[in-house]
Amino acid sequence: MLQIYVDADACPVKDEVIRVAERHGLMVHLVSDGGIRPQASPMIQVVVVAQGPDAADDWIAEHIETGDIAITNDIPLADRCLKKGAGAIQPNGKAFSQDSIGMAVATRDLMAGLRETGEITGGPAPFSKKDRSRFLQALETAIQARRRA
Repeated sequence: MLQIYVDADACPVKDEVIRVAERHGLMVHLVSDGGIRPQASPMIQVVVVAQGPDAADDWIAEHIETGDIAITNDIPLADRCLKKGAGAIQPNGKAFSQDSIGMAVATRDLMAGLRETGEITGGPAPFSKKDRSRFLQALETAIQARRRA
């Protein structure tokens, strides 16, 4: 059965994931190192991992299976999920694929290097209503595609 794994630390679309998953009867795992409120639904599992930079990522990568979907901004985690046959979607609606993940990893590494040298300062653009709408569409599309497969 298709399950959704959310890298829930600072994820702006947790409520949207829950609404879509409940509509489809899907299990959701909200994974973080704390601060996530418990959910009343038996289809929502809140997973609290130990403090650490990759603890939530490691838990998701260990548990996700072929056909599942990960919601994450973390490009290395998305890469790990894709390698296991799962899907990965960013909260802004950008879906990662086998064709796009290599470029995403390379761009991430390049940007990290530029930030370290001070060439680039600042972060990503603020999350918008358009991002939320794109995310909802991407999640629905991914669920439908996985159910057809």
